[in-house]
Amino acid sequence: MNAPGSSGKGQEGMSLATALRGCLGAGVAFYDPAAQVVTMAPEAAQLLGFAVQASREPDWETLPVSLRQVAAEAAKTGRSLANRIVEIKTAAGRSRVLEITAIPVGHNGKVGVVLLLSNLEDLLHCEERLQRLDRLANLGTLAASMAHEIRNALVAGRTFVDLLLEKNPQAELTDVVRRELTRIDAIVARLLKFAAPARPALSEVRVTELLEHALRLLQPQLDNRDISLDRQLNTGADQVTGDEGELLQAFMNLLLNALEAMAPEGKLTVKTEPESKSGTIRITITDTGIGISPEHLPHLFDPFFTTKPSGTGLGLAVTKRIIEEHHGALTVESRPGQGTAFTIVLPVANEAA
Repeated sequence: MNAPGSSGKGQEGMSLATALRGCLGAGVAFYDPAAQVVTMAPEAAQLLGFAVQASREPDWETLPVSLRQVAAEAAKTGRSLANRIVEIKTAAGRSRVLEITAIPVGHNGKVGVVLLLSNLEDLLHCEERLQRLDRLANLGTLAASMAHEIRNALVAGRTFVDLLLEKNPQAELTDVVRRELTRIDAIVARLLKFAAPARPALSEVRVTELLEHALRLLQPQLDNRDISLDRQLNTGADQVTGDEGELLQAFMNLLLNALEAMAPEGKLTVKTEPESKSGTIRITITDTGIGISPEHLPHLFDPFFTTKPSGTGLGLAVTKRIIEEHHGALTVESRPGQGTAFTIVLPVANEAA
């Protein structure tokens, strides 16, 4: 493990922004059925393995068969085709798994199809990057907690060393001990400064957009485990003042907890409810998992408390801190064997002071 502040191998450039950029490698293309041509943005051309050339679009017949089939079906039926998973061979001969959404558009009787292409490999790796960032954040909390405990012990140690020096002013070894304790105290002070939460970068954040983004990142997991998703997202009065990265981390923590609690074929419900009277928005994340026993509920947000064999007990503690720093509240209700519901209440932007 690298010491705090060191640049461990593989950590260079690791930040939330870096992780998210790797998750958003999507391309856009437009299919014209009448002319049998496809016009695509550079990102789409790269996903399909074509050289990006502004003067020439790839021929229709050179496109992967599965992509042409999805585009043709959407043009023929006039219905949108969402989240089609296809495996293609790129122009360079490489196998790639894509998620394709095809949306028919029309004007004056002419029909075209907008194609949205996403590299599923990037989305699958995204969860790993986000979990790593969460572990790094939890490590900072752990380091701060340990540093506080070390400093408390140092206070007693330095007091007794000072008393010993008063009685034995010529004790050379005691003077060495006092200097070393002072040095340790300085190291702890630097560690606390490093581990302290960064000052949030506040901006106007749309809660429903952030939740939609988080759910998109988790879609491969939902599909792989046949977990159904019930979106009940109300976009009215959903703007809050906050740090987008921290709020995304809080939402991801709760969503990942919900996924881990459920067996295959479970159901995840994500609901937002703007409450104009109180000037808040309520976000509820409900799973049909194993639930939480009543004796564990009071300790759920305590640092280092966990019921998972490999858990750190810091994920929910960090999540609660983030929500409270945004002047919100996080609560939980659970019934063993039936599921758990986490509720976040945040002040909307025009009410937040």
